Amino acid sequence: MQGTLISTYFLPAVLAIIMFNLGLSLRISDFKRILEHPRQLIIGLSAQIIILPLIAFGIASISSLSNEMKVGIMIIAACPGGAVSNLITYYLKGSVSLSVSLTTVNSVVILGSLPAIIWIAMSQFLGESEIITMSIQETVLKIFAMILIPTSLGMLLRHKRRLTAYKIEQVMKYLSVILLAVVYSFVIFEKNGGQRTSIVEYLEIAPWVFALNILGMLTGFWMARFTGLNIAKQITLSVEVGIQNSALAITIASSAAFLGNHQMALPAVVYGMFTFFSAVIFGLIIRKWVKPTKIVKSEPET
Repeated sequence: MQGTLISTYFLPAVLAIIMFNLGLSLRISDFKRILEHPRQLIIGLSAQIIILPLIAFGIASISSLSNEMKVGIMIIAACPGGAVSNLITYYLKGSVSLSVSLTTVNSVVILGSLPAIIWIAMSQFLGESEIITMSIQETVLKIFAMILIPTSLGMLLRHKRRLTAYKIEQVMKYLSVILLAVVYSFVIFEKNGGQRTSIVEYLEIAPWVFALNILGMLTGFWMARFTGLNIAKQITLSVEVGIQNSALAITIASSAAFLGNHQMALPAVVYGMFTFFSAVIFGLIIRKWVKPTKIVKSEPET
C-alpha cells in the first residue's frame, strides 16, 4: 500500500517540483535570440526526437536485457533533457539559451511523441497481448500536468516576482537534489515480485545505457559540427542529446499513475547514475581538443 501511494502520488509530485524549479531559472528573453535563428533549434530537436529514439531502438533490439528493460531504454530516449543538462551546459560554457530552449520546446513536443514512442516500444518488445493498457489522451494530460504547468508557473513567478523567485530557487536547487535521491532510492530498494534487484542486474544494464549516452552525445556533437555551429553549441547539443530526463523516465515507468513497472525503470536509474560525469568529461574534451569550425554567418555566436 505504501509503495502504491509513493508511486502514484509522490513520484509525479517530485517531478512537478523539479520542473517548477527549472521554470524559476527561465526567462522569456532567454529564447528570443534562439527563436530568431531557429536552425540550431531544429537541428537539436531532430537529434533528440528522431535520431536518439532510433539509436535506442537499435541498442534495445540487440541487447540481452529483458523485454521490459528494452522498453525502459526506449522511455529514456523519449524523454527531453532536464535541469541537469542545463546545469552542465552552464558549467561547460555552452549556449545556455539554446539548452533551455531545447528542454522547453521538447517538453511540449513529448506530449505527443512520448506516448507514441512508448506504445511502439511496448508493441515491439512485449507484443500486443502483453501491452499495458495506456490511454494516450490520459497520458498526455498527465505529462502536461507534471511538466508544462509547473514549468510555466515557475516562469510566471520569475516574471512577476523576480526576487521572490530567486530566493525560492536557492532553496529548491538543494531540495531537488534530495528529492531526486529519494526517487532513485525508491526504485533501487523497491521489491520487485518480492525480491530486490541485484547488483548483477544493474551491471548487465550499464553497458547498454552507457552506449545510449555516448552515441547520443556523439550524435549531438557531429550534427552541430557538420552544420557549422560553434564550439559552445557543439557542447550544448552533445549534452542535450546525451542526457535525457531520467527522473521523468523513472516516473513514467514506475509510477502507478503511468506504467507501474519496476523493471522498466531500472535502465533510467542506472543511466542517471553516471551521465552527469560522462557529459562533463565529453564536454571538456570538446573544449580542449576539438578545433573550431567555420561559423555560419547567419547564426548568433552565443
